[in-house]
Amino acid sequence: MKSIRITIFLVTLLVVTKFSAQTAAPVYTLPKIKSSITLPVSLPIAEVNSLVNQSIKGIIYEDKSYTDNNNDQFKIKVEKESNINIKALTNNRLLISVPLKIWAEKGYGTLGYYMYQDTNFNLIMNFITSIAAAPDWKLNTKTTTAGFVWTQKPVLDYGKVKIPIASFIESTLKQQQTKFTTLIDDQIKSKFNLQPYLVSAWNQFSKPINVSEEYNTWLKITPQNTFMAPLQVFQDKIKTTIVIDLYSETFVGQIPLATGHVASVPNFTVQPDLANVFNLQTTANISFDEATKLARQQFLNKEFPLNNEKNKVRVDDIKVYPEKDNIVMEVKTEGAVNGVAFIKGKPAYDAASHKVVLTNTDFNLKTKNIFQKALTILFEGKIRKMIEKDYGIPLLDIENASKKSLMENFNKKYYKGIRLQGNVIDLKPSAFLLSTNYITVVIDTKAQLQMNVSGLSL
Repeated sequence: MKSIRITIFLVTLLVVTKFSAQTAAPVYTLPKIKSSITLPVSLPIAEVNSLVNQSIKGIIYEDKSYTDNNNDQFKIKVEKESNINIKALTNNRLLISVPLKIWAEKGYGTLGYYMYQDTNFNLIMNFITSIAAAPDWKLNTKTTTAGFVWTQKPVLDYGKVKIPIASFIESTLKQQQTKFTTLIDDQIKSKFNLQPYLVSAWNQFSKPINVSEEYNTWLKITPQNTFMAPLQVFQDKIKTTIVIDLYSETFVGQIPLATGHVASVPNFTVQPDLANVFNLQTTANISFDEATKLARQQFLNKEFPLNNEKNKVRVDDIKVYPEKDNIVMEVKTEGAVNGVAFIKGKPAYDAASHKVVLTNTDFNLKTKNIFQKALTILFEGKIRKMIEKDYGIPLLDIENASKKSLMENFNKKYYKGIRLQGNVIDLKPSAFLLSTNYITVVIDTKAQLQMNVSGLSL
């Protein structure tokens, strides 16, 4: 089936939401982020109907010999007359109705002398199919016979004598109908085997993906586990939900090694009641060089008074860098306080301003002037208030770009027969991971996604 390449668009969703704001940097591996994507899948009954009609064509059964079957003097040819019809039933079952055109010829006589007469007639052969997904990504069915519906019963016309042969033909058809159940099950299982397509996509995206040539940034995807809710058969569609747990890693300055190729995708675990809303974690990377640049734009040469207008302090320089789990702002000042102040705090997200801000700040001042140390308390209150109130790394552009990219990729047609429909319900930064060179912003996205399958070429 050309269209069941499920993981391709899942990986695409991750790729388009990776943003880099850093300048060229040394080799560095950003934190590994665990994510999962929930994917409700809808397969119209019409697609299964199309599959069965493509798989079962022409002559279904033919007996060309008068003398087989204990010299029954009977020939028969059974052909599909028109399109097979599939209808949903309760308890995840399908009713499959096969319209048949039958030609039959019967000989009557004795001692080797027979008179032959043929006839054409129609009937509908019915089957009931129970449907379920197997853990190895095949669509399993169990088909049983459900009798016939005669549109016209066969009669041999010898002029004044008319001989009904429905009961004779039914015994032959019942035997063939039992064999037909195996044909239906085998065809559905072979055509709806998702494993080859998942393996192809899985291995394709185990290779590193170049997210940004400008920043030499690479994305590596490592799927972990798969889950699927039990199939549900509705009036016009078959529905299920797939969940893929995965890790995504971003590499800067080097190409990571590809994940080893697999010969088969791990079997899924059946898990009922999978939610149709999922949380996807991605990352945005901001270098400390960029954070320093923003701080200088905000505060360089800025003056503020201490106890009066004569005792003013001017910001002469400022740097931003990490210290364990804290962000440090090193502020060099001149004027009433001539020295270097260190404001250290935890990064946090301010939803009102859409910025990374500092909270729970600590203060330390280095100065050689003992008198100026007496102003430390006043100076500390002023500069901490200024930093906490005014400093922030803006994230609104990253948030908007991320949401726009997700929406574009949630609502498009990737391949013939595959269309995505989705919506971003909420998107916001949730955590900050600090390294030597970067502030890694972990972005939580709450979203809904639906994959609709139609118009397949099976």
